[in-house]
Amino acid sequence: MKITTANQITGNELGLVTGSYVASKVFYKDILASVRNFFGLEITEYTKMLDEARKKAIERMEKNAEEIGADAIINVRITTAQTTQGAAEILAYGTGVKE
Repeated sequence: MKITTANQITGNELGLVTGSYVASKVFYKDILASVRNFFGLEITEYTKMLDEARKKAIERMEKNAEEIGADAIINVRITTAQTTQGAAEILAYGTGVKE
């Protein structure tokens, strides 16, 4: 499936497609993160967690696009929001298109 941030490609727009994933922190990783944060280092535990969450959200968006008959997704955006203390939602969304 073609996925792009471009605003248009040749084809018929089918509608909004989305994929969402909520990632939460793990207690023992918080301890390592606190140490890294104290020393001004990258918090790799959270980087990996958010990278995996982003991949899952994109996979779910692709699945949603396939369900409506799209073979491409244009104008893709990814956003995040804190849902509760220690958890964040990653949302991937775009427009499903049939080329």
